[in-house]
Order: sequence, then C-alpha cells, then structure tokens
Amino acid sequence: MTDETDWAAAAAGDGEAFGRVFDRHRDRVVRHSIRLVPTPTDADDVVAITFLEAWRRRDRVRFVDGSALPWLLVTATNSARNLSRTARRYRALLARLPASDATPDHAERFDDSTAVAALRSLSAADRQIVTLCILEGFSEREAAEALGVPQGTVKSRLSRAKKRLAERIAAPALARSRESES
Repeated sequence: MTDETDWAAAAAGDGEAFGRVFDRHRDRVVRHSIRLVPTPTDADDVVAITFLEAWRRRDRVRFVDGSALPWLLVTATNSARNLSRTARRYRALLARLPASDATPDHAERFDDSTAVAALRSLSAADRQIVTLCILEGFSEREAAEALGVPQGTVKSRLSRAKKRLAERIAAPALARSRESES
C-alpha cells in the first residue's frame, strides 16, 4: 500500500492506516530531526510535532510519487526551526535574569562535529535542499515537488548550498593548520 492509500483510509477514520504511515516513516523523520536540533530529546519533540501536524493538516499533505515522506521531512525542518527559535528566545530571557549559583547544564558541553556545525550554519533554505537531496537521497525532481518549487530552482540552490557547506567545513580545518604552523 502507498502512503496515499493509507492516508485516505486514515482521513476516513482508520487509525491503523495512520499507524502504518507513522511506522513506515518514523525512523527517517527521527534521523532527519537529529541533524537539525541540538539534543536527541529535541528530536523526539520534533517527530511528535511533525506527526501531529500531519494529522491536523491531513487534507493538505503533499504526496510525491505516492509518498508522504518529503512533506513530513519539510514539516520536521519547520518544526525544528520553530523549536530552535523558541529555545533561543528562552535563553535570551534567561540571560536577562540575574545569575544564579546553579550547576552548569551537562548538555551544553555537547560538541558538534564540524560537518554538523557547518550544516546548522546554513540558511534554512540551504539546509532543506542539502538535507532532502544529499542526506535523504531524494532526486531534484522529488525535492522540487516536496518544496513546491521548479526543479531548476532546486538544482541551482543545491549547487550553491554545496559550495557554502564545503567552504564552512574547510574553514576550521584551514584555521587549525595555520595555528599548528605558527
């Protein structure tokens, strides 16, 4: 069965059909979400929000070749962005409060790899294209359908995003080599 078939059944009230779509795509949405947020618990929140939004907007889900996965990944990206924005606002609020004698949070010592840090430093549009086409393996046509843009737009965005990503990955390595030469 395709996602479209299961989705139509789920919209008609078949909870098992929605469960099949969830089971089919949960792992991919989790892997995608982990790349976008700082902690695994945040990724769990993104997955939950993604599937809640899928159910809430069940009449507006886009299917690409019968699959809801591209729509789910785009929704996960948007959910991660909203979650990050909320966390940033919360940290800004906490920064304005007087300092306390609390112990430091161990999660703040989490060190991202150079590639993950470089990916996170890209714009949202660049991250979407890189994630869909490179990390998730979608074709340019499938990514274009999922994002609702022409295929040529995906191709040019992907080319520019790859170049920016390569520059951001190479910059720290170049800086380290210069430091070691000094």
